[in-house]
Amino acid sequence: MENAIGTRRVRRVRYELQHREVEVARVEALGPNFVTITFTGEALEGFASDSFDDHIKLMVLDAQGEPVGRHYTPRRFDAAARELTIEFARHGAGAASAWARSTRPGEPAIVAGPRGSLIIPTDYDWHLLAGDATALPAISRRLEELPANARAIVVALGEPGDRREFASRAQCDVRWVTGADAFLATLGALRLPPGEGFAWCAGEAAVMAKTREILLREHGLPKEAMRVAAYWKQGASSFHEHLE
Repeated sequence: MENAIGTRRVRRVRYELQHREVEVARVEALGPNFVTITFTGEALEGFASDSFDDHIKLMVLDAQGEPVGRHYTPRRFDAAARELTIEFARHGAGAASAWARSTRPGEPAIVAGPRGSLIIPTDYDWHLLAGDATALPAISRRLEELPANARAIVVALGEPGDRREFASRAQCDVRWVTGADAFLATLGALRLPPGEGFAWCAGEAAVMAKTREILLREHGLPKEAMRVAAYWKQGASSFHEHLE
């Protein structure tokens, strides 16, 4: 199904919501602050994730045996092997981060979703990808998917341990910053390329609200040319909201 954004070539597709029983296959370090966990299971047959912007709900049991559910980006899916990879922050204080630090192969989990995908074409003249550490899995996936003739500008907010080398065939201008003020100032000072572009941004709710205003007021981007998501909010758990 297409919505009003479809007039600008962005398509929204819906999937039937399914809950899939899986188990941990591999746990691998990704720098000092992140770990990738690969899940496997016959229930992943038919799993679909058509956009880097997708999110699923992962449900696991914490150390006390209580269920914990959090939203994550499907970082990579191998349909032939029925393997789904997700990135987790190792330095988080929440129950899901604690589970990711201690889990081992064979641990059970449930994957729900995604409910749908917002498919953003790769043939825009330029792509702006901006966000904090919670956005890095989606940014990484998008850069891997962009073709060689694409142009990407990345503004990434993170601690030194969050920083990584992005793999991409696209022409990339990557700017790492520390602190929300530096992030917002860098966004405001950008000279966006000519032509039709699309801005995708995600991170903390208050910072993303300011990000949206910068894109609208300072850069003059139309609402149809951006997607800004609050992946988390200070003082709240399991928070996810789109601001565009």
